[in-house]
Amino acid sequence: MAKLRAPGGCPWDREQSFDSIKPYTIEETYEVIEAIDKRDFHELSGELGDLLLQVLFYAQMASEEGRFSIDDVLDGLADKLVRRHPHVFGDTKAETSGEVIRNWEAIKAAERGPADEKSTPRNGRSILSGASRTHPALVEAFKLSSLASNAGFDWPNIAGIFEKLDEEIQELKTEIEKIPPPGAKPVGRGNAGAGAVRPPEGLRPKLQDEMGDLLFAMVNMARYLSLDPESALKRANRKFRSRFEFIEQAIRKQGGRLEDATLAEMEALWQKAKAEEAAAR
Repeated sequence: MAKLRAPGGCPWDREQSFDSIKPYTIEETYEVIEAIDKRDFHELSGELGDLLLQVLFYAQMASEEGRFSIDDVLDGLADKLVRRHPHVFGDTKAETSGEVIRNWEAIKAAERGPADEKSTPRNGRSILSGASRTHPALVEAFKLSSLASNAGFDWPNIAGIFEKLDEEIQELKTEIEKIPPPGAKPVGRGNAGAGAVRPPEGLRPKLQDEMGDLLFAMVNMARYLSLDPESALKRANRKFRSRFEFIEQAIRKQGGRLEDATLAEMEALWQKAKAEEAAAR
């Protein structure tokens, strides 16, 4: 990497900056996750290398500016692993993963220190500060609810979450009923958004609030079941993609066009795709 960035090295690599590399870092991270989900370990090996390249790239650019080197990155990581595992490298006791997580969060808070604190009504740092506002919404919601749960703010049983979901669905329905005639309608065929009935501007913030509350409750359900909501949604995306592509291919084999197919025809093919999935399991 140092040679690629040096005079006489690769013109593209030499032109890159911290900001220009960011999109590639996100892309490579998702490709690692995709390889894990597919259990393609040959692909995973290569994708991990691509992700590691991002770390090396940032470290090399920082080294050129005299900020830090890859050695500093690795030394810092090693120190952090020791510091945050006192139950392994020290005398602290942690018999369960829950105790480990609570210790980890407490150590993180202590590491940030008073100089890093932000004022709150009680002049203390919120435990929710461990959930970065820069994370994608699903990740932030999962982290926020996990931190609150560690502090004891949680439903006593899963029935409470189902009740919350029912409550949020009803509140969303109430706001949807306020949309003027003809009410909420599907976009229909054509370009995305074509023919859609947009709610009045004054109603949109409330609809967004209620939709957000429902999504947040769903994230809590995933957390309660020890499921990663991002991975769950990814699985749903892959399932939808597979079934819809089955519909497309089936219609083409019949000599037809997707645009001319009726909803009933597409639904019948969707159910056939589901049946074939179940038979293959």
